[in-house]
Amino acid sequence: MPYRIRPGRPFGEEVAAVASEQLNRAIAALEEQPEGLHEAIHEARKKFKRVRSLYRLVALDQKTFRAAENARLRDTARTLSVVRDAAALIETVTYLENHALNDEEKSALSHARAALTERRDALALAETDLPDKVAAAMSTCHDAIAALESASFPSSPRKAAKLLAKGWRKGLGRGRAALDDCHHSVHEEVFHELRKAGQAYWMNLSLLRGIWPSAMHAKRAEAKALVDTLGHEHDLALLADLLDRETGLIGGGEEFSHLLGAIIRQQQELRRNALALAERVFADTPEREGMIIEALWIAAATE
Repeated sequence: MPYRIRPGRPFGEEVAAVASEQLNRAIAALEEQPEGLHEAIHEARKKFKRVRSLYRLVALDQKTFRAAENARLRDTARTLSVVRDAAALIETVTYLENHALNDEEKSALSHARAALTERRDALALAETDLPDKVAAAMSTCHDAIAALESASFPSSPRKAAKLLAKGWRKGLGRGRAALDDCHHSVHEEVFHELRKAGQAYWMNLSLLRGIWPSAMHAKRAEAKALVDTLGHEHDLALLADLLDRETGLIGGGEEFSHLLGAIIRQQQELRRNALALAERVFADTPEREGMIIEALWIAAATE
């Protein structure tokens, strides 16, 4: 089933069905690996994020369940991150190559891509226990599906609506707070928080798109644009951090200056674009949107 909670169905059954579907898709990706192991890991980690976001929206009143499942999926994703994160850095350099200003930057980025490819391959060879980690991740998914039996969700549309409104307000409040922080700081962590809030908001819009499809479609498009923009920004921050930590990876001199200059220039442009997008995405107050979500859910669930 799609990643959405249908308002005309029993709420608890819908939540369990969405979570189980995402976890089963993660299992299938890790088991079948149609595009290779590392792409399968990437797909599984995306499914883990979706389930965690679902629980942040619908399980606010179940602190023990939410905390346990969030930790379970977060920690499992981390065990699978090393080589995939190394591959993402190569994709980041490829992205930068498409925005190079001159031949010197293109040359520096080409050499960086080669060095990062060697690094990824070395990490992959060193991570000899990755198959065991993948098997453990699949087992964790089965445990997470079984854990849904202990969760309890409201059965009446009005109680479900109140729960959704509460989760919605909290998520939107997180986004507006992160946006305010980004206006007062240039630290990469505040932009990372804005990205995470944007991801959660986009997923919430996906989950509840059935209560007002046309409006949710438009808001999802803006939220996705924000997430994609901040995703590139975050990848550039990770690349800059790696270059700072592993100083011998690329080498120094003029080529390194070209590389760093390309990173900083593109990062600044992405931040400007992201702030403009975020102002639209998080324009309404949490209280106002929460009230709208509650009313729309009741109307859709009872019609």
